[in-house]
Amino acid sequence: MPSIALEGLALGELETNCWLVSDGAGGPLLVIDPAGDADVLIAALRGRDVAAVVLTHGHFDHLGAATAVLAATGAPLLVHRADAASVTDAAANGGAVFGFDAVAPAPDRELDDGDVVEAGALRLTVVHTPGHTPGSICLYSDTDSGPHLFSGDTLFAGSVGRTDFPGGDPRAMRDSIGRLALLPPETLVHPGHGPDTTLAREARSNFFWPRA
Repeated sequence: MPSIALEGLALGELETNCWLVSDGAGGPLLVIDPAGDADVLIAALRGRDVAAVVLTHGHFDHLGAATAVLAATGAPLLVHRADAASVTDAAANGGAVFGFDAVAPAPDRELDDGDVVEAGALRLTVVHTPGHTPGSICLYSDTDSGPHLFSGDTLFAGSVGRTDFPGGDPRAMRDSIGRLALLPPETLVHPGHGPDTTLAREARSNFFWPRA
């Protein structure tokens, strides 16, 4: 079972969590949600190889440094196919509404549910979790330190992602949280905003958690 090493950075105007993830054995990094502050993020990479840049969804506050990181590393950009078109358009990714013009290049790989993203010995499985956006995903990996879930804006500590933006869908969000509820309760959750949590904690206290 692989190891995992991770570093979280709160970047951009909305303090979005960007995750630098590797196999802990010197393998290349995954950059999950390069939200902004490109100079800070590139400095944190310290010249290490980057296997891929992955967006958990296509909103502007999760991709602000994508163009700079891709240029600096030569890594491919991975996005779920349902959000692929929105990342290149500030109107579609929500930025224009708030006065931001952040866009990313067209993705090099469009993801689907069940796809695997690799970084060295580390393998993360794509879990399609629409609701916040049509193409929202989580990334799940079972490691020697236990299971980890990078939940983007699907699941937060004590809450879930908003569904009142264009493309949001409350019913889809409910179904997506139901999928996450099937994962091991000890899963450590690394969300797109705010502190880490566990699925067990959310099952006890999150209003949006499915109830029997």
